[in-house]
Amino acid sequence: MINELRMHDLRDYQREPNRAQVACSQCTLSALCLPSRLSEEEISRFEQIVHRSRPIQAGEHIFRSGDKFRSVAVVRTGCFKSYVIDREGQEQVLAFHLPGEVIGLDAIHAGRHMVNVVALDTSAVCSLPFSSVLRMARSMPDLQHELFRVMSQRISELETMVGDLSADERIALFLLSLAKRFGRRGYSDKEFILAMSRRDIASHLRLATETVSRVLSRFQQRDIIAVNRQQVRILNPGALAEVAGDWQDGLEIDRTDGWPRVQKLAVC
Repeated sequence: MINELRMHDLRDYQREPNRAQVACSQCTLSALCLPSRLSEEEISRFEQIVHRSRPIQAGEHIFRSGDKFRSVAVVRTGCFKSYVIDREGQEQVLAFHLPGEVIGLDAIHAGRHMVNVVALDTSAVCSLPFSSVLRMARSMPDLQHELFRVMSQRISELETMVGDLSADERIALFLLSLAKRFGRRGYSDKEFILAMSRRDIASHLRLATETVSRVLSRFQQRDIIAVNRQQVRILNPGALAEVAGDWQDGLEIDRTDGWPRVQKLAVC
């Protein structure tokens, strides 16, 4: 039986005195999910609308298609995937969400969530009532700009994925995107653990599962990457970027041979 969780059912751990809390201003993810130019007073106001969730177990949904749109979620820990069910009853993975990333903005236009969002491993989120976010955005131009930036970034990602890319280009771009996102969080951009299955990767990239496995094996034979089950090591970022071609121009990839510290953080 699939565990169910709705954002409006989340307990607000801020009100539990025995549970240690980290203010937004002290959170290691603040640079990713808060506009950098907010004043201390504005950050303090923003913190008042943040509701921190209990631990969310793998398989628990925070949004279901058809749910009324009340809030957005910012990933604190763990990893989520968003997906839809097509007319044939097959799952189509739309995106994977890492710490610091916003989930739920796609529901603004319809007033209801159009996709399902499920945790891939033990995770947690910060829930923000969207009506409160809108009120604050009217008096905080930087917050409003950040909302537009996040939505624009998502549109850009979707446009890239519908491009006429080969299987090699799609997988190379996917790995480079993960590397960039890891690097922004202070972790290694050359070695990481994937929380999603090969099947999920294939669904997201519009490929067959067997194709994903073959391409990863081919990259490994060419010494571009090393794969050990869910662990991926990028051996030659420059070669991987070359495979991705012009599609990776917007990614900030370190092509040097230097190795940052490796964090065994299970994310997707």
